[in-house]
Amino acid sequence: MKFPVVLHKDPNSDYGVTVPDVPGSFSAGVTMDEALENTLEALALHFEGLMADGEPLPQPQSLEAHQGNPDYAGGVWAVVDFDVTPYLGKAVRFNATLPEHLLARIDAYVRNHPAQKSRSGFLAEASLKMLQQG
Repeated sequence: MKFPVVLHKDPNSDYGVTVPDVPGSFSAGVTMDEALENTLEALALHFEGLMADGEPLPQPQSLEAHQGNPDYAGGVWAVVDFDVTPYLGKAVRFNATLPEHLLARIDAYVRNHPAQKSRSGFLAEASLKMLQQG
């Protein structure tokens, strides 16, 4: 899922990162790139804690939903792509029926996009995107 983040930098400090949709999740780094990379680690730790406590996982809103918030004034906005699938619970096998041509297109996409490890991963990611849209 793509989470909006805002970076702030005060004189003589590292970049600080706030994730508005994940209260309590903060990160920092010497460079913007490092700060964004560290944000993924901070999100992983935060989501592990939420999962352990049985809390619901946060859902990202659009950048526009946060830009008017005065708490983030003067910050630089970015988006981090965070894989939430490891925090959705145990994988469950199910039987699905899809048109042959559609299944062939999915398989071709998975073969040509190394980030997609499997047909199931593709279907899970596509489902999350649709659910995120509401």
